[in-house]
Amino acid sequence: MVIKTFTSLCIALFAALAFGTSAQAQDLTGKVTRTPTGYLMVLRNGDDVLAHIEKLAEVERIQSASIFGIGFMREATFGFYDFSKKVFNPKTFKDVEMANLTGSIAWKEGKPSIHAHGIVTDGTFIGAGGHFLGMTVGTGSCEITVILHPQRLERFVDPAIGANVLGLYPGAK
Repeated sequence: MVIKTFTSLCIALFAALAFGTSAQAQDLTGKVTRTPTGYLMVLRNGDDVLAHIEKLAEVERIQSASIFGIGFMREATFGFYDFSKKVFNPKTFKDVEMANLTGSIAWKEGKPSIHAHGIVTDGTFIGAGGHFLGMTVGTGSCEITVILHPQRLERFVDPAIGANVLGLYPGAK
């Protein structure tokens, strides 16, 4: 009984370590190729876009990068930052074309920090845009280009505004 319980605990611990964050749970196999300037990632139906970008940053130890993307989203959630409350007010759109994703990869507190904005359109060609909080690929695919930068960049909370900002040099707080 003790061995069975110990084995179950070990399996649970391994699963928690292996899949502790959404980024860690994303499988990059067959979805990423190296390019002369960085990476090209092609995601498919059901893939979590931001989690895959985070996983790529972790696995490849990306110091910092610019990201660009297009594709079809089953769901795209934007947030508009309310500076008085220090929170994002979210709004989700379903079955939309991501006409543009532009952003950056940096680090905050030892983890990848993705900052991305974009525009999506629906079947009536009405658009919405803002800060991406989440994106799930729909039918078709999503293509993300990652262009590497040579230095590690960190995000920090600027006390003057109470929001994350990108530091352009070590110790830029």
